[in-house]
Amino acid sequence: MLDGAFVSHILLWVIGGVSAVTAVLVAGALFTLGRQSSYKK
Repeated sequence: MLDGAFVSHILLWVIGGVSAVTAVLVAGALFTLGRQSSYKK
């Protein structure tokens, strides 16, 4: 049975997971760019 609370809970978990993965990817990209620019100096 799918009620409103259950669906909203799944949506919150999906959004949270996607945002967490995106945050990790962005942090990794910024860290990599920072290291590359520091090597060029």
